[in-house]
Amino acid sequence: MSGIFGRLRTIGRRTTAADSGEPSRQAALKERKRTYNLFEAAAVYVAACAVDDQERIDEAAAWVSPEALSFGVNELACRAVVALARERDESPQEVARTLLGLPAA
Repeated sequence: MSGIFGRLRTIGRRTTAADSGEPSRQAALKERKRTYNLFEAAAVYVAACAVDDQERIDEAAAWVSPEALSFGVNELACRAVVALARERDESPQEVARTLLGLPAA
């Protein structure tokens, strides 16, 4: 997960650079009439990060603002930890620490 949050910090810089350097991508984004939900963007972004699909990461990052994407990723992480905690009959804190490879508190 640390890779996801590290990428979130660079979205604003990368999006700005991509918009100014890629006219074809900019045109494609303007032509797209669909409005993306921030949770949809977060789901695509996290799934793409999990398989290191940089093209899909960049695409999802362009759908919403960096702040909205960060909020969506945080919400997804919270929901995932709660779901795993219920499934494992553990506390959310135990699950989060396990997923991050941290010792028990």
